[in-house]
Amino acid sequence: MRLTLPQQCYLLCYTVDKAKFELTDLQGRGQLLRAAALTELALEGRLSTERRKVARRTAEPPGDPFLAMVWRDLPETPKRWLQFVHNKAHAAEKPVREQLAAAGAITVRREKRLGVLAVDRVAVSDPQPVLDLQERVRDVVLGGPDPSAIPPGELTMAVFAAEVEVTSVFTGKERRMHKQTLATLAERYDAAVPGLRKALRDSYLSSRAVGGGWGA
Repeated sequence: MRLTLPQQCYLLCYTVDKAKFELTDLQGRGQLLRAAALTELALEGRLSTERRKVARRTAEPPGDPFLAMVWRDLPETPKRWLQFVHNKAHAAEKPVREQLAAAGAITVRREKRLGVLAVDRVAVSDPQPVLDLQERVRDVVLGGPDPSAIPPGELTMAVFAAEVEVTSVFTGKERRMHKQTLATLAERYDAAVPGLRKALRDSYLSSRAVGGGWGA
């Protein structure tokens, strides 16, 4: 199964040793998935990113349903990134989760919490690929590879995981210890997709400040 960048980012947030998605990562997950989709569209040449703004470049949407959904939200004339990361973040997780469930990568079980509140309990079908993915992304920062040799997808995931503070990838101490490396990687990402990383961070900080979190 070829995973899209949003699907990989979703799995990246899974804490294998606890067999769950941590609530502490919920505040940035919807924004993370939207920004990952926008990145994939940009790298495919479907978007214009001039002057740190975004607009559609192609007339036809991509084949993947979630990427197509995000693509259809975009304007034909350049506008700032933030609204396209933030405004529909609450609706980002469900379609990505459904794709992964249909492919057998995860299972979703509906259960009641405290006998009243219904919640979805998500588990990965095979933890090893998730651990391998997390290790590759961690190595981008902790392993010290040549930034020019890092695949665009792994560069994106490493930078984004730091921006929205995904606990299953980096600890707070690791982010602080490798601050300069993360800054170098962020600069390289910004050269490829200017303006999007800042919009992701601004959206995350905004939702965290009000105690928000989306995972519909």
